[in-house]
Amino acid sequence: MNNSSLIINGDMAAGYADILCDDALDFITALESKFGTRRKALISARADQQKAFDAGALPDFLAETEDIRKGDWTITNTPPALRERRVEITGPVDRKMMINALNSGANVFMADFEDASSPTWHNLIDGQINARDFAKGKLEYTDPNTAKEYKLCDDPATLKIRPRGWHMVESHAALGGTPMSASLFDFGLHFFHCAHAMAAASNGPYYYLPKMESHHEAALWDDVFRFAQNYMNLPIGTVKVTVLIETLPAAFEMDEILHALKDHIVGLNCGRWDYIFSYIKRIGKNAAYLLPDRAQVGMGDAFLNAYSLLLVKTCHKRGAHAMGGMAAQIPVKNDDAANDAAFAKVKADKEREVNNGHDGTWVAHPALVPVAMDIFTRLMPGPNQLSKQLDDLTITQADLIEPHSGTISEAGLRENIRVGIQYLEAWLGGRGAVPLYNLMEDAATAEISRTQIWQQLKLCASLNDGRTVDESLVRALYDAEMTDLKDLLGARFDAGHFSAAGDLFLSLVFADDLAEFLTTPAYDLLD
Repeated sequence: MNNSSLIINGDMAAGYADILCDDALDFITALESKFGTRRKALISARADQQKAFDAGALPDFLAETEDIRKGDWTITNTPPALRERRVEITGPVDRKMMINALNSGANVFMADFEDASSPTWHNLIDGQINARDFAKGKLEYTDPNTAKEYKLCDDPATLKIRPRGWHMVESHAALGGTPMSASLFDFGLHFFHCAHAMAAASNGPYYYLPKMESHHEAALWDDVFRFAQNYMNLPIGTVKVTVLIETLPAAFEMDEILHALKDHIVGLNCGRWDYIFSYIKRIGKNAAYLLPDRAQVGMGDAFLNAYSLLLVKTCHKRGAHAMGGMAAQIPVKNDDAANDAAFAKVKADKEREVNNGHDGTWVAHPALVPVAMDIFTRLMPGPNQLSKQLDDLTITQADLIEPHSGTISEAGLRENIRVGIQYLEAWLGGRGAVPLYNLMEDAATAEISRTQIWQQLKLCASLNDGRTVDESLVRALYDAEMTDLKDLLGARFDAGHFSAAGDLFLSLVFADDLAEFLTTPAYDLLD
C-alpha cells in the first residue's frame, strides 16, 4: 500500500484494510512528517549522554530546571475512570488474553504493544483490531479448538494502551524510504480508530508511555497529543497518560516530565525491571556500580527503594498517581509450597508499596489480582493516597545510584543465560510474555539477563567462589545450559529458534559496546 509516499509492505489479512485505510494512513503520515526528525534527534541525544556516562559522569538533577522542581504547580486533572487504580494488570494484545485481563477484576488493563508483545506484523495489526473492537463494544472471541466463547463482563477494567518506545521503528511502514517511528505508528492507528468512541464513553483514550529518558522526550509526546487532538477535533486534555519511570536518567527528571505533560498526564509508574536494566546500561562500566545477582536486587533497598519513594513524593506533590511496579510471579501448578512462597513474595512487595504511599500496583497474572487488591483495599481505605505527602523526605543523587550489596554466583549467571535465551527464542517466535521458572518474563527481564553478564565480563567480576567471570566461563556455562535445554525440550528445541536466540545472546554479551536494546537486533530476525 502507498499513501502520500508512506509505503506499507506488510502482508494483508482479514480486517487489515480497515485498520490501514487511507484516512488512518494520512494521519500517521502526518505524525511522522511532523515529529519524525525531532524523535531521531532525541535518540541521538541519548547516545551523546551515554558517552559522558562512559567517561565517568553520573546522572544528576538538572540545574537548568531547578525552578520547575521548586515551583508550586500541579497537573491539570484526572478523569473519574482513573481516580482509583489499586490494581492494574498488563499483558499482550492477543484477543483472548485481552478479554481475560479486562475481566480479571483489576481496575486497569494495560494492553501492551511493547515489552509484552513480540512486534510481528500480524501481532501488531491484530492488536489494533482488538483495541478497536473494544472501543466499539465488539470485543469477543470463540476458541476455534474448543468452541469456548469469551465475552466481556459488565464492568471490565479501564483500558490503557502502551505503544512501543521512541527508540523503535516499524519496518513495515516507511516514509520516504525510511521506517517510521513505531511509537507514532502504534499510537496513531489506535488514536485514529478509537479516540472518538472512547472519549464519548468517558473512558479514554488512555496510554502508558515507556522508555523515556528526559523531559524533552516527554515534551515531544505532549506536542504529538496536541496535534492529534486538534487533527481529530477533540479537546486538548482528552488524552490522559501515565509515564513509566524505567530509565535511570528519567528518575532525575520526574518533576520535569510531569510538568511537560501536565495537561495530559495523570501519574508515574515504577517500571522496576527496565529500571534495573537502565541502571546497568547507563553506568555499568563504572566498577562502583556493579550489581549482584538479579534475585538480590530488591525494591526495598538501595537505589530501587530511593526511586520508589521519590516517585511517590514527586507525584503526590503534583496531584498525580504514584503507581507501584510489576509482580512477575505467577501461580505454581502442582506445588503448593512453591505457590505459597510465590504469593508470599507478592504480598510482601505490595505491602511495601502501599506503605510507601503508592496508589496502586501492577500484576502479570489474573490470579494475583485478588491478592494485590486485598492488600491495597485493607491498607488504603480511600481510592488513592494523594493526601500522603512525603515533605520531610530527601532523596539525593547518591541515594538514586546507590548499588545493592550482595554476591555474584554461578547459579545467578546460569539463570541469566537460561532466561535470556529462552525469552529471546519465544520473542523470535512471536511471543512477548513468557512464563519461565514461575515468573512472567518480558523483554525487560531479558534485558537484565544479558546486561548483567555484559557488565560482569567488562569489570572482570568475581563469583562468590573466587572464579572470574570471563569469556571462557560464560561459554562453558552457555554450552551446559543449551545442552540441558535440548535434553529437556527434545524435538521442541530443534523446531524452535534456539540457535538464532543463542547466537544473538552471545553476540550481545560479548560485544565491546553494550547494545541499547536487545529488541533492535532481534527485530531484524523476526519471522
